[in-house]
Amino acid sequence: MKKLFVGNLPTDTNEDDLRTLFSEFGTVRSFRLVTDVFSGQCKGFGFIEMEGHEARAAIAGLNGKDFNGKPLKVNFEIPKRRR
Repeated sequence: MKKLFVGNLPTDTNEDDLRTLFSEFGTVRSFRLVTDVFSGQCKGFGFIEMEGHEARAAIAGLNGKDFNGKPLKVNFEIPKRRR
């Protein structure tokens, strides 16, 4: 299982949009869209968990792709301790 970081998301992105986008590349095991506590809007990033080969396919297919007017940033998550 691999965890992906998805960045540069528009503020009007919702969980259904994200699941639909990534399901083209395989089964989305889990996802978390980071939202503002007060407004409920997307803060511009989230995390997706997929199997390794599916995650690599999603990175290859979606990194830099236009999503509602913004180029997506999709990479493997880098844990805080390794930054």
